[in-house]
Amino acid sequence: MTDDQAPEDQEPGDRPGAEGLSERDRAVLAMERRSWPGPGVKERAVREQLGISPVRYYQLLNALLDDARALAHDPVTVNRLRRVRDARRSRR
Repeated sequence: MTDDQAPEDQEPGDRPGAEGLSERDRAVLAMERRSWPGPGVKERAVREQLGISPVRYYQLLNALLDDARALAHDPVTVNRLRRVRDARRSRR
């Protein structure tokens, strides 16, 4: 979702809440807070609970890591994921 996207063009669940994050953005962050026994379980939950593909999920998640609203909503998760992302980038 982009900032210039008109509200009527947004998908259901994409409308911003009180903190400026859409319901889907908050659900992505909530999904990332959980611990998972294995990668297959998480990907299945992404498809079933969010109704999006795992690839789209990770695209949304990566964009959220650079969003100040996401940091304000869940600083612990966002900062942890930023550290993981930075560590992976530095290994390349």
